[in-house]
Amino acid sequence: MPQQVVIIGAVALGPKAACRFKRLSPDSKVIMLDRGKRISYGGCGIPYYVSGEVSEVSALQATAFHMVRTPEFFHEVKDVDARPETEVTAIDRKAKTVTARHLPTGKEEAIPYDKLVIATGSSTRKLPIPGLDLPGVHAVNNLEAAEAIKSAVAAGSIGSVAIIGSGFIGLEMAVAFADMWGLDVTVIELFDQILPGVTSPTLAGMAQRHMEEKGVTFRLAEQVKAIEGDGKAQRVVTDKGVVEADMVIVSVGVTPNDALAKAAGLDVSPRGGIIVDEHMRTSDPDIYAGGDCVVVKNLVTDQPMFLPLGSMANRQGRIIGDNLAGGDSSFEGVVGSWCVKLFDLGAAGTGLTLASAKRAGIDAVSTHITAVDRAHFYPEHRLMSLELIAERGTKRVLGLQALGENGDAVVGKVNTVAAMLPGKPKVSAVSNVEVAYSPPFAAAMDILNTVGNVADNILSGRNSGITVNEFGELWKQSDLGDAYILDCRETLQGEPLVEKYPGRWHNIPQGQLRERLAEVPRDKNIVLMCNTGARSYEALITLAHMGFKQVVSVEGGMAAVDAAGIDV
Repeated sequence: MPQQVVIIGAVALGPKAACRFKRLSPDSKVIMLDRGKRISYGGCGIPYYVSGEVSEVSALQATAFHMVRTPEFFHEVKDVDARPETEVTAIDRKAKTVTARHLPTGKEEAIPYDKLVIATGSSTRKLPIPGLDLPGVHAVNNLEAAEAIKSAVAAGSIGSVAIIGSGFIGLEMAVAFADMWGLDVTVIELFDQILPGVTSPTLAGMAQRHMEEKGVTFRLAEQVKAIEGDGKAQRVVTDKGVVEADMVIVSVGVTPNDALAKAAGLDVSPRGGIIVDEHMRTSDPDIYAGGDCVVVKNLVTDQPMFLPLGSMANRQGRIIGDNLAGGDSSFEGVVGSWCVKLFDLGAAGTGLTLASAKRAGIDAVSTHITAVDRAHFYPEHRLMSLELIAERGTKRVLGLQALGENGDAVVGKVNTVAAMLPGKPKVSAVSNVEVAYSPPFAAAMDILNTVGNVADNILSGRNSGITVNEFGELWKQSDLGDAYILDCRETLQGEPLVEKYPGRWHNIPQGQLRERLAEVPRDKNIVLMCNTGARSYEALITLAHMGFKQVVSVEGGMAAVDAAGIDV
């Protein structure tokens, strides 16, 4: 039976739900309302438009067949009545109408619905500081902002940029400004690492060092107090100093736009976000919601979470379209997968970090390895760093983060574990996961299998490690105390550091260790080092078998030490 469906929001989820529903119910009518001037665009592509990698802003609105998704496109091609610059100010659930105001004219009308979809998205979080309204201060939240940013940069009036926030968008904008435009870029972050909350301090430090080598300056653990300037933004004032800048980008996260739903009496999470069931229905069975304005179930913790991602919104939109037409499609939840390109590095992750696992009350451990992403003899192999998070007692896998030069390989490893996480896999499942193998694409013992094996050894008590950051703190001390650094690499690699740091650095190749045990002190805490951690693990097994009690291996070895920028 034909219905009239009204959709509030026309960026990601709204258009997907509208088009799916119309394909299933061609005789129904869909009215799609959005307060913005442009609809149905890929906001995640804005940094790449600013950088010039995407040449025209209209490309972010285009289909794969180069048709721009304008209101006319939706009317003519999709038979959807799309109305931009139209704001919904109220939902009357009893009368089943929405009050819509046409912003250019101020004209209001009550639009009836049989079913309603709320796709109001999210808004940029606003800092409680003065100066946000100064010219030259931008949030990366729509295509108009993207055009204003790129226009100012292209005009040659911008020499320096301060970016507040080091999340995905903040770092992508930093890359765009530094790499493509050669601007002086400073990133200011409240927390003590970049990508806070989504990756470990170790991987964050490696990514930060790479970006610093490309010219980006970071000021971590600084709180922004104000943005100042004479008629336009000229400086950012923090609790630790001043950053001069011709442009300021504010990218400190987003909050769900749930006010309309809350005013209509729908159930909303105390922390923000509309509550929906697995069918994406709200507490009103005739109203659906999805995308950045809802909370969803985290399939790792079984707790609700807010995950503003365009990919999730598109998948949810299809499910809502199905259910509007009488279907029974479900959205079970998320594991929280992400990826980002940072100059020559790809970073990605899924599930929990060690810190988020501990915040969730889980007794978890992290396993870090550095290994090649392809066969070691294949010319294009590169080192990749992986961190696998697992629950200590059950050996259940909780998450994986990755960093490496071959971004396709990085994302491939993370996607594999992401697909496994809903099934609550054990570490052994990662150790034995079957992946496609050929030397140009993977090693015979894939890096995923390796990180699973190392995690199993750690959880079983056969291996004990320290992070590269922990090693860095130890190495900075003038007196190593009870620590004894033992380099297990061959003499050609280890001897130069022995000569550079006499008494602090020692070298016994792993293959000679059994014959030279007398040189290893039994009253010291032995810290083993090799290139990536493989030989130091072999050395740890040897020493443990010979009765040494306090032995640890540096996770990731010298490859991780170098990537983290530790001066050895």
